[in-house]
Amino acid sequence: MTELNRALAGAAEKGIIAAHQVSDLEAYLADRGINFGPSARDAAADRDDAALDARAAEDSEQPRFVRGFHDILITIGVVVVLIGVWGLAGPFATLPVILVLAEILVRRQRLALPSVALTIALVHWVGMTSLLFVDEHDDAWKPMVVALVYLSVFPIPLGLFYWRYRVPLALAGLMVSIALICVVAVLFAIERSFGIDLANGNHFTLLALTVLVGALGLFAVAMRYDVSDPQRVTARSDTAFWLHLAAAPALLYALIALVFLSNGGGTWWDGQAGLGQAIAAILIVALFMLVGLVIDRRAFVTSGLLSLGGAIWTMLNQTGASLDNYVFVAFAAVGVTVLFIGIFWQKLRRIVMNLLPETVTARLHAAP
Repeated sequence: MTELNRALAGAAEKGIIAAHQVSDLEAYLADRGINFGPSARDAAADRDDAALDARAAEDSEQPRFVRGFHDILITIGVVVVLIGVWGLAGPFATLPVILVLAEILVRRQRLALPSVALTIALVHWVGMTSLLFVDEHDDAWKPMVVALVYLSVFPIPLGLFYWRYRVPLALAGLMVSIALICVVAVLFAIERSFGIDLANGNHFTLLALTVLVGALGLFAVAMRYDVSDPQRVTARSDTAFWLHLAAAPALLYALIALVFLSNGGGTWWDGQAGLGQAIAAILIVALFMLVGLVIDRRAFVTSGLLSLGGAIWTMLNQTGASLDNYVFVAFAAVGVTVLFIGIFWQKLRRIVMNLLPETVTARLHAAP
């Protein structure tokens, strides 16, 4: 990203120009020879293709939470201080420290990584303090009620934190907490309406379907943020990054659960999974990797690695291979997959994007 990219993005953030005009201005300037870094093919035509792909891969998904070692140093200090305060004075003394540090490091100095650390610290504080209340009623309330009450505590602190400090992770956390509340509320309503216990193994499919719907909703919100900033020059892209990071594993494991529970099968780890289930799991992981290439989000690739390894484990186990063999074969296969996709990410993405209609690719992050 060049300084001109940042200037246009900043103008859009402040309302000087409309957000939809940013891409029009970039196209207008590009037509007149003013290029925008590694995404402009004419400016890099004389460069080595491998170097161009490496640079493009670095720029294609850069959430702005590490801007230098200064951020890392300050973050280490934040973590150490909060651990010390928590140990010495407990959770109720920790919250003022979080807020004071947020005022200094986030609101005034705009440090990226410390803002992430302080947001996580706030989530931890809310979670731990709410447990103090929930534990008192754990025996009297049903599990769904406990979960609903526990999750209901998160949106307000996260919403206020985002309103004050504009941290993308706080906004993403707010949306994830709302999605979780909706999922648990639906599950609770199902239990009350039909008089069933979703913890019973006979109803796990219904549980997985509800989680799948919630994850799809979260993915839709993430995509809404992505398509609103296809150039990935504003904080909306960072919010989409965190939402995808939460939605991808939720989608994947909801689908995997449906595969394993559809015929009452076991899991990879108890040795009862069948060959057909392993093949289905590999196909789901492959689909997720394809989705990750299309939307240029690596969370959809990394979220499937554990499932891929488990599926390969099962397939080798079903063929009668010895433990010494299939453990290391599974590791090697996953490692090769990661390296292949990582090294050839941009080439693979260009191939996939060329197969899609322009009406779709125009709304997504451009392939170099």
